Amino acid sequence: MKILALYTFKGGVGKTAAAVNLAYLAAQSGLPTLLWDLDAQGAATWYLGLDSGLDAKPRKVLKGKASLEQEVRPTRYPALEVLPADLSFRHWDALLDQQGDGRKLLRDLLKPMGKTYDLLILDCPPSFSRLSESIVRAADLVLSPVIPTPLSLRAWEQIKRHFDDKKYGRNKLVPFFSMVDRRRKLHRSWIDEPPAQFGPVMRTWIPYSSQVERMGLEAAPVATLAPRGAAAAAYRGLWGEVSHRLGLND
Repeated sequence: MKILALYTFKGGVGKTAAAVNLAYLAAQSGLPTLLWDLDAQGAATWYLGLDSGLDAKPRKVLKGKASLEQEVRPTRYPALEVLPADLSFRHWDALLDQQGDGRKLLRDLLKPMGKTYDLLILDCPPSFSRLSESIVRAADLVLSPVIPTPLSLRAWEQIKRHFDDKKYGRNKLVPFFSMVDRRRKLHRSWIDEPPAQFGPVMRTWIPYSSQVERMGLEAAPVATLAPRGAAAAAYRGLWGEVSHRLGLND
């Protein structure tokens, strides 16, 4: 099972929309896919038409007294299932501290999932935290959405420093431009020639689009709302790059 994490500590940049659309496209390609909504706000869970909330308490899950697999819920899309968000995730940092090696603990929790799924997508909380640290250490690839603005570049440099300081593995961290408005000169300039500080950037960029905003209104992935639109095409392009990097299309 490959693990893809969507991570940033800046909200409102298209992280969850990307997680949901990539999960949908992965499942549509025939890969049994699980999306774990680790953001307590629960937007990914909502986009897929489900309610937030776990039956088991996080302490029992982390101690192995309750099964994470039993919390998985089907969606209306074949091959796509969800571990829903829960407000208790905000307490996981303290619980992980009590349990010791958070990375090993998370991998142990996820190991049984490998028998069922080819891909696990983690929609991470937008913060530096013990939970986020465990997630990015466990992931094979970490995608970080970036809006083409100087403030986003500054935020990206902070993320890079954080990865270096914690030795997460910089090579697994890759940015992609999100909410791109080609009417803006700076946006056009950056997607044509990204600033060197970003390093390697995904070729595909996601446009600022009302089609993406409709996800929140209709609780559905873009490809089901406007399959021929620019946003759906962009997510398909991004999925093609992701699946290649993870070796899922070999």
